[in-house]
Amino acid sequence: MADYQYLKVEREGPLTIVTISRPEVYNALHPPAHWEFDKVFNEFRDDPDQWIAIVTGAGDKAFSAGNDLKYQAAGVGPRNRPDSGFAGISNRYDLTKPVIAAVNGWAMGGGFETALACDLIIAAENATFALPEPRVGLAAGAGGIHRLPRHIPFKQAMGMILTGRRVGAAEGKELGFVNEVVPTGQALEGAKRWAATILECSPMSIRASKQGVYMGLDETSVANAIRNQHVYPAYKAMGESEDYIEGPKAFSEKRPPNWKGR
Repeated sequence: MADYQYLKVEREGPLTIVTISRPEVYNALHPPAHWEFDKVFNEFRDDPDQWIAIVTGAGDKAFSAGNDLKYQAAGVGPRNRPDSGFAGISNRYDLTKPVIAAVNGWAMGGGFETALACDLIIAAENATFALPEPRVGLAAGAGGIHRLPRHIPFKQAMGMILTGRRVGAAEGKELGFVNEVVPTGQALEGAKRWAATILECSPMSIRASKQGVYMGLDETSVANAIRNQHVYPAYKAMGESEDYIEGPKAFSEKRPPNWKGR
């Protein structure tokens, strides 16, 4: 794994932990950080030994304050982003491996959009979410205006989007975009606990399930989704994998399965 200036990347077995490391600006992200994220997620995607990723922020004040507006206003340095989008994930639609957001403190604008682009959100009690872009003459174009209405009731999403209001962790769970609220300072530990539970399952099955969900949502009906799921690449790979044999074999032999991820 390469060294990074704005991110800290660690591995714990099949788990990749990515920490945004710009605490001096509340982990706000600028183009150089987006490019680092792009490389990290590319490496995670292509590494057969890495099965789950967790994204979090350094310190307890912020997951990410979103777009680095001071960097943008200064007009210096690179301004382009990778095709994978904000944090290398907002426009990344082909990643079948699960990604968990461990949110501590502020998740504002692009920070909230980064969390929404993950598959699960584990939030500390001090987490605060908002899409405040209209208050600074922008719009939540890194997925916020599209993902939030698909994750929670439409009127509630519009209420957040049109006012930029801040939502705490408890309300986020009530609305439905937060999976679990944990004590302040324990977001990463909570995310690791969810990851450990996922790791009890076949990674091939997890990838097939994730891809099936997202591709199925693009279908015009449930009937079409069910009819077409057999052609989804991860679904086909699951049926051709060693794990497809190992799971039933382990069950019949009354032992824990030895997943290979292939």
